Formats: sequence, structure tokens, C-alpha cells
Amino acid sequence: MLILTRKPGETIRIGDSITVTVVQLNDGQIKLGIDAPKSVTVHRGEVYDRIKAENTEASKASVSGTQQLAALLKTKKETERN
Repeated sequence: MLILTRKPGETIRIGDSITVTVVQLNDGQIKLGIDAPKSVTVHRGEVYDRIKAENTEASKASVSGTQQLAALLKTKKETERN
């Protein structure tokens, strides 16, 4: 992890296309401004973690649903043979 000291109004550059600016310091809080291309998603850490968890759960449900559908089709196919 890179740790930098910045004052309000100062920036940090990430690559050629992302700029992080310290906007304000207040009572232990830091307000940051992030300028990034629309193709780069920017989320707070807790929001990113929740999105990732929801996507994982949705993926599991999708796999489960697909497996159930495959089992139904297999049963139907076996029933048609008999």
C-alpha cells in the first residue's frame, strides 16, 4: 500500500486518466473528489463488497436454477423414452 500525505486541494494521479483530489478535511473525515473515465467504476469499499456478494449469490442461484432445469429436462427425456 502506498501512503501519501496531501493537503486540501492537492491531488494524486493514478495512471493517465484518474485524478484523486483532497477536497476537504473535517473532524476526522476526508472528502475526496475522484475524476475518472466513465468506463472506470468507482465505489466506496463497503458498496463494492456488497455488490460483489450480491453478484456471487446471484451466480449461485443461476447455477442452481440451471441445474434444476437440466434435471427436469433429463427426467422428461427419460419419461418420453418409457
